[in-house]
Amino acid sequence: MKFLLRKVMLYVFIAWAALTLNFLIPRLMPGDPLVLLMERTEGRLDPGALEAMAEAYGLTDAPLVVQYWDYLSSLVQGDLGLSIGYYPVPVADIVAGAMPWTIGLVGVTTIISFLLGTGLGVILAWRRGKRSDYVLPALTFLNGVPYFWMALILVLIFSVNLGWFPVANAYQPILVPGWNPEFISSVIYHAILPALTIVIGSFAGWVLSMRNMTVTVLGEDYVTMAEAKGLPRRKVLLRYGARNAILPSITGFALSLGAVVGGSMLTEVIFNYPGVGYTLFQAVQNQDFPLMQGLFLVISLAVILANLLADIVYIFLDPRTRAEA
Repeated sequence: MKFLLRKVMLYVFIAWAALTLNFLIPRLMPGDPLVLLMERTEGRLDPGALEAMAEAYGLTDAPLVVQYWDYLSSLVQGDLGLSIGYYPVPVADIVAGAMPWTIGLVGVTTIISFLLGTGLGVILAWRRGKRSDYVLPALTFLNGVPYFWMALILVLIFSVNLGWFPVANAYQPILVPGWNPEFISSVIYHAILPALTIVIGSFAGWVLSMRNMTVTVLGEDYVTMAEAKGLPRRKVLLRYGARNAILPSITGFALSLGAVVGGSMLTEVIFNYPGVGYTLFQAVQNQDFPLMQGLFLVISLAVILANLLADIVYIFLDPRTRAEA
C-alpha cells in the first residue's frame, strides 16, 4: 500500500500544479475578456455592467493570493466562470453538455479499439512466422494514417459517394433530444461513421505494440521454462505471455482514456460532432478564454485520474509492484 499511497500523493501534487497553472496562464496571457465582450456588444455596456462582469471573470485589483483563493473556492463549488462566446452561460454547463457526447463516442470506441487491438496482437504474436504476418504491412499503413485523413476518406466514400451515412451532426436537427427510440436511433446512426474513423485509426497501433511486446515476452526464459514443464499452450500464452506483455499497454490505454475527455478534436470538427473537442475548437475560434480554461482543466484532471487508475491496475497485474509496496 505504500506504493499506492506514494502514487496518490504524487498525483495530488500534479493536480494542484495543474490547477495553479490553469489559474496563472490566463492572467499572464495578453488580451482582456472585457474588451472582447465590448467588441461583441459594440460598446453598449454601461460602466456598472462592466464592473459586474469584471468581478464575474475574476478581473479585480485584489492581490494575486486573494484571487487564487477565490479561484480555488469557486472550483470547489463547481464554478468554472462564465463563457464569453456564450455569455452569460456558465462554462460548467457548456462542458457538462459536451461531455456525454465525447464519452459516448470516443470513450466507447477507445475501449473497443484497445480490446480488439490487444487481442489480435496476442494472436499474431503466437502465430508469428505464419501467413498471418501478411497483415502487418496493412496494419503499419493504417497506424500511419492520421485521424483527420481517415475521417475525410470515410466521409468521401460512405457519405458523399454512397450516401449511406450523414456527413455531419450528432442527430437529425429536427428531433428534440430525449430518451425515445427515434432520437436514440438517430444518435447511433450519426455516430457510426465517426466511430469507425476512431476505431480504424487507432486499433492498428494497439495490434502492433501488443504483438511486439508479446513476441519479446515469449522469448524470455521463464516462458521457455513454462513450455518445458509441459503447461498448455493457451495457459503459457495468456498467463505468462499476454499478462506481462500488456503491462506497457496499460499506461498507453490510461492516457487514451484520459484523452477521451479531450475528445478526438479533428474527428469531431470534421463531423461537426458536439463533443468536448469540437467545443474546444469553437472556444479557440471565439477567443473564449474562460471556456478554454475550463476545458483544459477538465482534460488535465481526467488524464491525471486515468494514470492513477492505471497504477492501481498495475498493482493487481504485476506481482513485483505488490512486492515493492
